[in-house]
Amino acid sequence: MRTPLAAFLILLSLGGSSWAAGLAFVLNSGGASISVVDMSTEKELRRIPVLREPHHLALSPNGRELLVGDTVGNEMLFLDPGTGNVIRRMPVADPYQLGFSPNGKWLTVNGLARNQVDVYDAASMKLVKRFPLASMPSHLAYSPDSSVVYVSLQGTDRLAAIDLTRMVILWNAVVGKTPAGVMWHDDKVLVADMGSDDIAVVDPVDGKVERRIRVGKGAHQMFLSPDGKIIWVNARVAGTTTALDARTLAILRVYKIPGGPDCIDFAPDGKLWITRRWAEKVAVLDPATGAYQTINVGRSPHGIFLNAHAE
Repeated sequence: MRTPLAAFLILLSLGGSSWAAGLAFVLNSGGASISVVDMSTEKELRRIPVLREPHHLALSPNGRELLVGDTVGNEMLFLDPGTGNVIRRMPVADPYQLGFSPNGKWLTVNGLARNQVDVYDAASMKLVKRFPLASMPSHLAYSPDSSVVYVSLQGTDRLAAIDLTRMVILWNAVVGKTPAGVMWHDDKVLVADMGSDDIAVVDPVDGKVERRIRVGKGAHQMFLSPDGKIIWVNARVAGTTTALDARTLAILRVYKIPGGPDCIDFAPDGKLWITRRWAEKVAVLDPATGAYQTINVGRSPHGIFLNAHAE
């Protein structure tokens, strides 16, 4: 099964070298723009204007388009991930968080403001089913076989499991206060609970919480390292990035990243690029030393994508 990253790397090997590999795309949710940053110089090159409020993005299964959701603008932008050129735009209702299924068949779009989850056919971009879900559908993750998508509901402290084969809701269970980031890992669903400052380990069959790992105030998002050994957790209020052992979920190290650390992507040199939601900056963290460089971007930087990744 090819992931979007694998597809992207294949495209590079087949002739994508003409692309400006080494660009970072940073979504400035408070600045109605996308910062394009040169990864080698760590300098902003330009800004791509959007209508209102971009938050999250996803690479298409074939690696040819980078989808950016403009929530308040009710629009999806399709960018060339090599150059940042806008390929096309499409009306989409409240595209806050979005993600393709591992098999590339589905695109799920969470409408946080409209309390809805939309499932699209990824190939045609046709809406297949809309699920009204209260309230504030936030982040999502799929089961490895693409049969289920799990969606956190920030306003009701719940996690919903949607069966993508039958297009029905399997269960909707309380998992912790103000849940945000969701990740499938080691046959469990992990949920970052902002209100209870922890990671809930959830049984994907019924939504029961099996245990909790306290990581910091405002636990928000989780990212698995390219080698699969570390789960990185950003706690926005605490201003920390925590490294968890992916096997045991034990805390290995805590890094202080002030300014509301939010999203992460991984560079080929092993550094972590971290958006700082409340600082108009991106931190480039060296996990070996704990030191980081700062890059100025737009207001309220949120989602980030590097077109040169760690393999």
